[in-house]
Amino acid sequence: MTLAVGILVTMFGSQAVAGCGDLSSLQGPFRMASTQVQAKALAAQTADVKPDQRGGTQGASIVGMWQFQLISKGNESHNPPIPDGALLDFGFTHWHSDGTELIESGGHSPASSNFCLGVWGQTGFLAYEINHFPIAYDPTTGQIANYINLREQVTLSPSGDSFSGTLTEDVYDPMGKHLDSVAGTVVASRITLDSTIPGAIPDKP
Repeated sequence: MTLAVGILVTMFGSQAVAGCGDLSSLQGPFRMASTQVQAKALAAQTADVKPDQRGGTQGASIVGMWQFQLISKGNESHNPPIPDGALLDFGFTHWHSDGTELIESGGHSPASSNFCLGVWGQTGFLAYEINHFPIAYDPTTGQIANYINLREQVTLSPSGDSFSGTLTEDVYDPMGKHLDSVAGTVVASRITLDSTIPGAIPDKP
């Protein structure tokens, strides 16, 4: 997914500012992904299910509200280097039954846009792909600073309580010129009536 503007300006020029999906916090000291959120998602992925449910519980669905983290992986050669495990973004996402999706980013300021939209489709049994388009705005002028394309390929747990997968994020200037890209992983746990807020807060830098 961010709280610092300076690095994005250094990387991309004066048109780049913080906004939903931007890479502006990707400099040290890095905020690392929450081990609590990752452990919760992993537990749901590996939880025992009944023998007749090992291919996925009846009615398991990606539709619903999720607590997510986007986590850097394989970006050591990025300029500047980004360590594995660094938090790209976090927050809440809602996958709707009509194939659309909405993210509320916790790593971006509302002044530069922290809500963004996407579409999703099922690509296999318990397998899904999402194509997501954040827009970053200059909070001072209100002008569009960057377009971002976030793509994820995820697998829903057999229980339907979590999903995980891979991601790529590409940043473009307002004229469509490609500026930068990163890769990583995504983990998410379903939000229910019993969910509490502490797990949504990432570890401190």
